[in-house]
Amino acid sequence: MKKLHHLLHGSHLVLAINSIAGLSIFFFGYDQGVMSGVNISPHYKSLMGLESNEALLGGIVAVYYAGTLIGALMGGWIGDKIGRIKTILVGCVFACIGAALQTAAQNVPWMICSRIITGIGTGHLNAIVPVWSAETSHYSSRGMFIAMEFTLNIFGVVIAYWIAYGLHDQEGGMRWRFPIGFQLIPLLLLAVTIDFFPESPRWLVKRGREDEALEILSSLRGDGDAQHPHVQEEFRDIKDTLRIEEEQGGEPSYFGMLTNYDEFNIPRRVHLSIWLQIIQELTGIGVITVYAPESFANSGFSERTSQLLSGFNNISYMLCTLVAVFTLDRWGRRFTLYYGAVGQGISLILVAVLTKPEFLAANPTVSQIRYAFGVASAVFIFCYTGFFGMTWLTVPWLYPVEIYPLRVRARGGAWSVVGWSIGNALVMEITPPMLAGIGWRTFFLFGALNFLAIPIVWALYPETANKTLEELDVIFSTRSLLVWEAEKELRQRGIDPDNPLGHRTGRYANSDEAEKQHGSSEGSSNAIPPKDEKAVEP
Repeated sequence: MKKLHHLLHGSHLVLAINSIAGLSIFFFGYDQGVMSGVNISPHYKSLMGLESNEALLGGIVAVYYAGTLIGALMGGWIGDKIGRIKTILVGCVFACIGAALQTAAQNVPWMICSRIITGIGTGHLNAIVPVWSAETSHYSSRGMFIAMEFTLNIFGVVIAYWIAYGLHDQEGGMRWRFPIGFQLIPLLLLAVTIDFFPESPRWLVKRGREDEALEILSSLRGDGDAQHPHVQEEFRDIKDTLRIEEEQGGEPSYFGMLTNYDEFNIPRRVHLSIWLQIIQELTGIGVITVYAPESFANSGFSERTSQLLSGFNNISYMLCTLVAVFTLDRWGRRFTLYYGAVGQGISLILVAVLTKPEFLAANPTVSQIRYAFGVASAVFIFCYTGFFGMTWLTVPWLYPVEIYPLRVRARGGAWSVVGWSIGNALVMEITPPMLAGIGWRTFFLFGALNFLAIPIVWALYPETANKTLEELDVIFSTRSLLVWEAEKELRQRGIDPDNPLGHRTGRYANSDEAEKQHGSSEGSSNAIPPKDEKAVEP
């Protein structure tokens, strides 16, 4: 069968890969958003016996995250065994079965089981698709392509919302069965087309299929020329790094990734990826998702207008994700998280102030004040989702797939999904009682957590923009956890943090310099010098 890399080269091939990856992320967003419309369908609530059982109604939604956690751990393990492409196909099969069962559901146990199966499929896709995208994209545009995929993620949320809005007056099962069944379209399209796309060259090298890897790498980086200096340089880096990884004892288990401190310090990376996803949820996106429709209604708008505003907020959210496409690689991951946290924190604190009951009760013209404050709070909800879309939506998914060694990269992506599942479950569990118990202070608390995230990122999360995946293996190999101490440790080992592989013979600080050379350099030293040796500075 003729593969796509035989027809397309360079940026065209990378764009095609990330477009089909975006289809998977579109499904992820759609599946997240679809249940908000399903849960307000009278026929669904009546059929399932949920009219007066809000806890069970929410529980059916929440079991999905248990499925994503299970699926991520399965997908991460499978992805390192059978490859990225086949794992995506396995995820599609699980998700299609789950979606079909949800569409036909007749009772609560049926719905719960089908939600878990769908979650397992989603977990597979979420664990492996960002890994595949990162391993095939050029280091200078990795962030841009992941950001494009997450624009499609929010586009999925938008489509789910407007389908539900369009079916609002529809009676019977059509109102909720059609939106659930609609997710089969992107899943089937992904399943049918994915086998035409190239496997990750890094996974192929890991499996000893170097000729295939070099062929794909030449299409990605060298316009089909296997002797192109960029192709040869990246190919050598992959092999050298993999050799060092194998010397550390092969592939650790999930538990070993948490406990085995070797030359690559994988436990550090696991904790960073899990906690970045948890912090993402603690910045308040779940709270805003829950609160937005109620906020618009409290502003004095009618139910229909409130629904329209919620839909427009989703569209604004989606458009704001495009900002990351142009800024994420230029400004870096750290600064993106900094300015996002500041904007989100200010927005949430202002929402808290504007919804404080004392401000409304202190003025005799309460209705006018309520309306004005409600409109203002709605504006800052738009601001919050805009800042989140530009920043914190994308980076916690991009960062984990950049920082893991090749031998465990798929399972590293799985740990990221575990963190996302934990963060989602935590916020979904605490948000309703917090809103009921402390009201407007909930937004103040989450606003403060945004500012708390800034020093955590500054101290613990090194910059990953514009570095190859092999260079990042070196950056994260330190024992030190603090960024400045880790850089000091690297320098003590003879490694320049700004050019981590510069100690290698023939390795260029600027890859464009490689254009002046022809063919591949013979011989190279270790990608990560032993800690008791000093590498020779270039």
